[in-house]
Amino acid sequence: MVKNKIIRGLFFVFLVFGVFSCFKKGKINEETGINRDENTVLVASFNALRLGEKQKDYKAFAQILAKFDLIGLEEVMNEKGVKKTQAYLEKLTKEKWDYIISEDSVGSENYREYFAFIYRKSKFLEARGIGFYKEKDENEFMREPYGAYFKAGNFDFVYIIAHSVFGDKEKQRLLEAASYVNVYEYFSRLTDEDDIIIAGDFNTSADNMAFKNMNDKYGVSYILNPEENLTTLSDSKLVSSYDNFFINLKKTKEFTGNFGVYNFIKNNNYAIIRRYVSDHLLIFSEYSTLEDLD
Repeated sequence: MVKNKIIRGLFFVFLVFGVFSCFKKGKINEETGINRDENTVLVASFNALRLGEKQKDYKAFAQILAKFDLIGLEEVMNEKGVKKTQAYLEKLTKEKWDYIISEDSVGSENYREYFAFIYRKSKFLEARGIGFYKEKDENEFMREPYGAYFKAGNFDFVYIIAHSVFGDKEKQRLLEAASYVNVYEYFSRLTDEDDIIIAGDFNTSADNMAFKNMNDKYGVSYILNPEENLTTLSDSKLVSSYDNFFINLKKTKEFTGNFGVYNFIKNNNYAIIRRYVSDHLLIFSEYSTLEDLD
């Protein structure tokens, strides 16, 4: 127990004083790692690794989230974990934070999870849950994606988060990947909104041909280059590119072109991060709030 406390304490020191950001485009502030702009909103997605259930360093977790304005969280085990995260964020930033959590958990008999959004209240005029994607058949998704509506300044949008099945066979993952075109279509028709962001842990690289129908039918494409942006961790290195954003670049003109993977690895402490924070890195994209361009 004493050893664990020492390790966790050391990890938090590394995170507070040694964080750094790694992204292909964007402005880097050497002190904080992420540049903040009052006229933009930073939207993130993070697989929270059994938030509320698994042993978690909430101080370190909040230190990561605090650099962003809205974070979609996958692998949320219960509301208690989200409330605890909210409390740590408010203590750290001295600002008010709020959250939206899905009405129910989704998954199989053996494993279920919630989706949640946690956001900096001062950046948003409106925030409300829309609900789960209504499947065309009950086998379309193991965990149906969840959507919410947000308005930041003049930019209003629908944010959908997803956590695709990994499964025993690749075929299961690819079938789900090919069904995200239906998710985009469903929320577009439901809300009559052009600015739709789909993000999460897809357990498949975004350049897989299974996602291509989204681009072919609706002009929706991924933002992060899977060959350059690895997002999952082993005990010793970055491994795969499973996390990404999908948007229509022609319709969502508020996208500033600033995006990336927030790499908080320091001194090769992969194993400690996997144990106390997550086995994924956080991904983000930035949008102008000055005017609604759709």
